[in-house]
Amino acid sequence: MKRFLLGIVLLAVILIYPMLISIYVTLPLFIGFAGYLVLQGIEGRGWPYIVFPMLYLINLEINLSLPLLMTLLAVLIYYFLLYPSVLFLKRCRSCVALISVLAIDLIYFGLIMIYDFIFATQSIAVNPLLLYSLAMDAIVAVLL
Repeated sequence: MKRFLLGIVLLAVILIYPMLISIYVTLPLFIGFAGYLVLQGIEGRGWPYIVFPMLYLINLEINLSLPLLMTLLAVLIYYFLLYPSVLFLKRCRSCVALISVLAIDLIYFGLIMIYDFIFATQSIAVNPLLLYSLAMDAIVAVLL
């Protein structure tokens, strides 16, 4: 019963939080944290670590028009190129989580900027709120 209620609360947050972000722009995006959870699912922690973050990212894309493929591409780039070299810190789980979240966020923002340059759009504005979102992402990763 406890796991069921936790699942219901988690699903409610996944469905409601991206709508709140579209209203209150000062709320952090948590793209890096969701990418890190997908990474943990790939590493074998179970299907909820893949399904729930993907639902969040899909809902984030629907509400804010952020490209979902860019998030998955950022996670895969990090997983194949940088993650094996970060694993030497395996004893410090917070360090791996922090480095992973920050790297996924930076790769994602880099891909978004390249995407915006190529297609002459503006998906995300680079301002202090973006740095705030990055800092909150890092804090949540350390608390995990």
